[in-house]
Amino acid sequence: MTPGGESFRDRFDRILRQKRPPDPGELASDMERACAVLETEPSWQRPPDREGLPGGVVYLRPELPLVVLPDIHARLDLLACLLKTSFPDHGIDRPLLDALEQDRAQVLFLGDYVHAEARGRERWLRAYKEFSRGFRRRPAMDAEMRESLGVLQVVALLKTSYPDRVHGLKGNHENITNERGQGNYPFGKFVLEGAMVAAYMERFFPGAPLEGVRRFEKSLPLLAVGPSSLASHAEPLRFFERSRVINYRSDPEVVEGLTWTDNGRAGEGSVAAMVDHYLRCGSSAGAVYLGGHRPVGGLYALRARGQFVQFHNPDRFVVALPPVNRRFDPCRDIQDLQAIREPRDLPNYPDEEAARHGQDS
Repeated sequence: MTPGGESFRDRFDRILRQKRPPDPGELASDMERACAVLETEPSWQRPPDREGLPGGVVYLRPELPLVVLPDIHARLDLLACLLKTSFPDHGIDRPLLDALEQDRAQVLFLGDYVHAEARGRERWLRAYKEFSRGFRRRPAMDAEMRESLGVLQVVALLKTSYPDRVHGLKGNHENITNERGQGNYPFGKFVLEGAMVAAYMERFFPGAPLEGVRRFEKSLPLLAVGPSSLASHAEPLRFFERSRVINYRSDPEVVEGLTWTDNGRAGEGSVAAMVDHYLRCGSSAGAVYLGGHRPVGGLYALRARGQFVQFHNPDRFVVALPPVNRRFDPCRDIQDLQAIREPRDLPNYPDEEAARHGQDS
């Protein structure tokens, strides 16, 4: 039950149905509770940094089936679909939310919870006019923030409800104040999304709600380690040893290098070196490194000699399902949630050369 007495299901349903951005006090409370969990995670799951805070590496439970979701970008409907879906071939024979409640599954989010992408382009253009007029009227921006803050609420509630089974990594969009520094950069794609969100939050969610979101972002880890897989928001820019990632709060290069890497910018061998270091099994053992960040045109793209699997498609509900007892097969283990419900032939990009076509930078 949530502190207000609602079940997670009832609270989630209420967030899905709300027509406006959340109540500031409710958002602040959600962020506060999630931060309390993130800042006290056990050392076996998140080894502490030099200051005693949970570090930038999170170790997943090896005995539980894992579902990995790339960039959400304010898609509340994606979260709704995810929690209703079962994955029987992956050992999850009931809706994912039921499996989480029964300690029979775990979920990993790869970051970028806010900022609608291309589906929201026209809305962003309207919102920019509202921004330039001081938000005197703001229906477009309210609609964007209803979705973005709603996703943050759901992720926070999931983390609070199932702390050792739900994990969220930081992406490059986790920058609510649009800061430049500490591994972050101001963001703008269609207009000035980062500056617009920062101005909106400062005006309509000042104080505890804004600080709560900022603190939540700063508390998220950067790298997840499973039995035979690694995951971060972006492809690693270079090799980062364990102690550096654990101490990410004082190492902006690590934050940037695991959240901002563009296609083609990663150092040669960085993925293989990370796999060898964290999994101690070598690139020939079938280990895989999962990431999102840059969109793909199909279900996935393979980079780094096939070892880095990039699977963020903003037009589809794509998930990765790392297997427990066999090698990762992207054709089998990267799936579209909507296709699971309504099977159809979906294209993918099986190699790096093909994957370059349709990439959105």
